[in-house]
Amino acid sequence: MGAVVSRGGRPDLAGRALALVRAPTLLIVGGRDAQVLELNREAFAQLTCEKRLEIVPGATHLFEEPGALDRVAFLARDWFERYLTPAAARARAG
Repeated sequence: MGAVVSRGGRPDLAGRALALVRAPTLLIVGGRDAQVLELNREAFAQLTCEKRLEIVPGATHLFEEPGALDRVAFLARDWFERYLTPAAARARAG
């Protein structure tokens, strides 16, 4: 099935296709990136798959602040381990 992680992206640009996404989707946005955060909240509302929106406090669009990219990496790794490992595949199948 796969999994999706978007870091500071613009999933809203997918428009109506968001409702067709079936892969578990994690949206990660910087807390100080107000415009992109709002666009991600709107996209999140349109997703019908398993989903989560994570806000990295104090981070701006490029996640240049100390520790911000480390937090992103942790969140992405956790999401992918949850959905892409053999154990996760067996659990979904079963």
